[in-house]
Amino acid sequence: MLEVGELDAWYGQAQALWGVSLTVGDGEVVCVVGPNGAGKTTLVHAIGGLHRQLRGHIRLGGADLAGIAPHRVSEHGVSVVPEGRRVFAHLSVHENLCLGAYRKGARAAHRETLAGVHELFPRLAERARQPAGSLSGGEQQMLAIGRALMAQPRLLLLDEPSLGLAPLVVDEVFDAIGVINRRGVSILLVEQDVERALDLADRAYLLSEGRVVTAGTSAELRASDTIRRSVLGY
Repeated sequence: MLEVGELDAWYGQAQALWGVSLTVGDGEVVCVVGPNGAGKTTLVHAIGGLHRQLRGHIRLGGADLAGIAPHRVSEHGVSVVPEGRRVFAHLSVHENLCLGAYRKGARAAHRETLAGVHELFPRLAERARQPAGSLSGGEQQMLAIGRALMAQPRLLLLDEPSLGLAPLVVDEVFDAIGVINRRGVSILLVEQDVERALDLADRAYLLSEGRVVTAGTSAELRASDTIRRSVLGY
């Protein structure tokens, strides 16, 4: 499905990614883990069309996404749940969700998609008329995920979904990610909570200083000395 090959990325003259290659297959959950400053968010932004100072290729089902605008990336079936949630605080929960269905094909089926989001996150239905800014952090994360699902993606990019959330809420969010995957959506998960990410993912990549330093199944990375030293700290 997704193939990233020899991807370099820059911020001005500063290089942030160095020859990054990874794949996400149909129906897979793949996680990218690594310390702060490793380039994980830059990678998500590059795939999602939010960072365009690039060299290399990003292909989804044969289409080259490298450097194209975010709305065109969405048209190919990619949705991004950004770090920090970034909901529209003064709009209602319902309005935030509807904004996610801007893609032409998604607009036509937005009622059915909305019902699926409400089934996944019942609290969003209960708080439909509330301003998004009045929600708790966990509810805002659910809203950000729900908004991304309204575009009917085949690939969902999740950037640090556990950030700033209480452990019980993290459990709920990760359970929902598992359900989304079982509904047929492939997932690329960037996450600092390495244990949870490896529990959920089929395969994993360790990113450090903008480079992939090791990759394999979740079980292989869990057993890796490199992971223990650089991320888990033991």
